[in-house]
Amino acid sequence: MHRFSSRFRSPVKRLGAEQHILVTLLAFALSVSLTRLFLALTGYPQIGGEVFHIAHALWGGLLLYIAALLPLVLANRWVYMVGAVLTGMGVGLFIDEVGKFITQANDYFFPLAAPIVYAFFLLSVGMYLRVRRPRERSVRGELFRALEALEEALEQDLDPEEKADLEEQLTFVMANSTQPHMALLARNLLDFIHSDSLQIVPRQMGLVERTMVRWRAFETRWLSRRKVKAGIVLGLLLVGGIILVKMSFAARALQGALAVPLDPVAERSLNLFQEIFGTNVYVERGLFRYLDIALETLVSISMVLSAVLFTFGRERFATALANMGLLLALTGVNLLVFYYDQFSNIVIAGLQLILLVSIGYYRQRYLKTDPMVS
Repeated sequence: MHRFSSRFRSPVKRLGAEQHILVTLLAFALSVSLTRLFLALTGYPQIGGEVFHIAHALWGGLLLYIAALLPLVLANRWVYMVGAVLTGMGVGLFIDEVGKFITQANDYFFPLAAPIVYAFFLLSVGMYLRVRRPRERSVRGELFRALEALEEALEQDLDPEEKADLEEQLTFVMANSTQPHMALLARNLLDFIHSDSLQIVPRQMGLVERTMVRWRAFETRWLSRRKVKAGIVLGLLLVGGIILVKMSFAARALQGALAVPLDPVAERSLNLFQEIFGTNVYVERGLFRYLDIALETLVSISMVLSAVLFTFGRERFATALANMGLLLALTGVNLLVFYYDQFSNIVIAGLQLILLVSIGYYRQRYLKTDPMVS
């Protein structure tokens, strides 16, 4: 029993874990969104016949199985990035059919399915944020990551920046290790890194770095403070206005459900809104429906008010209020919204996320360096 338990040590965060989790999240979100869009545009086709139905959950399971096998068979570091993409796609295809798994009638369109998918995505984002947090350095962890990074030397693809990182990690191990065998291993590896026979190649920027360079060039040439501010204000007014209009129609629909006749203009407007935005303003009544209307209205008012404050120069207060409303929407309110609006709310949730990131960018770039802004 002791031999079995001694094989399990405390976990060590893998080199590049944050990037792999982020890629998984993006692949997950795209997989669910594009699957729902494709099915809606094609009329929900089915692969099979009168007896069989090859559901896309099976394809998701296949991708997950491949993603699990790859790191068990192959030792190359690129396997983790491929596995991250396949895992995200597989989870998206699988969980998209959660409605069939939680209902006896195998109801793909069961209202609770969308909130479950969204909640699972939020939990995954929480995991990413936790993995992304810097951890206290340890001799064992640095040596693990140094050994993993040495694959670049084996592949004859080690560049000067990677070499410098390896030197720093191994030097840290030598200086802080209390175990002689670890210090000796680090010293031998450092001698190998310093050897003249080691091939060093010129640094080549990866996809992320090339994207960042293009973004900085675009930022310098096209993005001014006034343009970013105008974009945020318009975005807040657009998203807040859409939600506010939707809530007014929801209140009208509830009014009709309570046997209060709707005037012809209100009824036509309600039907037109549902056609344009592909959503149903449900006439269900109950505590959760009233709570949904109240919270969505609160979020929309906070966004519109933030846009007004932005316009009048109260930028710190405006960004704080907008952040509060957007975080409330993304982490809580949308769970209710997805129940009533289903996957038609993906677009609004995506716009809310873009606004949240844009406001964070604005605060980081302009407000931290401008003490005169209120």
